[in-house]
Amino acid sequence: MLEPILVKNDRRARILIIVVSVVIFCAIALLGRVEIPVGGDFDVHIFAKVNAIINSVVSLLLLAGLIAVRARKYVLHKRIMISAILLSVLFLISYICHHLLAGDTKFGGEGPIRYVYFFILITHIILAAVILPFILFTAYRALIAEWPKHMRLARITWPIWFYVSVTGVVVYLMISPYYN
Repeated sequence: MLEPILVKNDRRARILIIVVSVVIFCAIALLGRVEIPVGGDFDVHIFAKVNAIINSVVSLLLLAGLIAVRARKYVLHKRIMISAILLSVLFLISYICHHLLAGDTKFGGEGPIRYVYFFILITHIILAAVILPFILFTAYRALIAEWPKHMRLARITWPIWFYVSVTGVVVYLMISPYYN
């Protein structure tokens, strides 16, 4: 196993993780109330495409990270997971930009596909709202080298994070035909 990178301070980490998670959750919740009009020929939905690409890469990184850790390649696992976290931060910035500039898009599908879309969308939204503090706590446990706690958290975090990243791409593919 790897050596700790951070000095353990559970109280400070807990406060920071909770504050970051709440601030991001509130910022995203408020996105539906704010829209910045964009003039000209700029395609605001480029951010949605970028988000789908980032989510696809994050999904692949999560799979690669799982394979690396199972192969006991811990340094590779660490690099992959840090890359997944950094790309997720980039995704969040792009997601906020898209929603500030494009607003909401209504799904236009009809029949059973509508129910499939809304099931995927609702589970995606709920799990996306829940997963951030889990990702941060899991990373924190790794950075302070508390491996048993890290592994217990990762067993919960990894599948949810993977589901959220994959369903983000699926939601994009299903709604992109309805972008104006």
